[in-house]
Amino acid sequence: MKKNTIKCWRTEAKSILSAQLKRKDVSHGELVELLAEIGITETRASVANKLSRGSFSAAFFLQVLEVLGVRIGL
Repeated sequence: MKKNTIKCWRTEAKSILSAQLKRKDVSHGELVELLAEIGITETRASVANKLSRGSFSAAFFLQVLEVLGVRIGL
């Protein structure tokens, strides 16, 4: 499998979010609540599906990092 395939990028994004959730000790249910605090409506099932597939928007990726307090330097 080539490193630049969409599957590889999805796996990388999924791994980043999964690692941050684990590091912060945040469950999918807790993530739903944190997202709701910034006006993002998700269900536990939709979050679990997105993270399981690794198929989510860049906006969702950044929203999750934001509610977890993860800062990315730009």
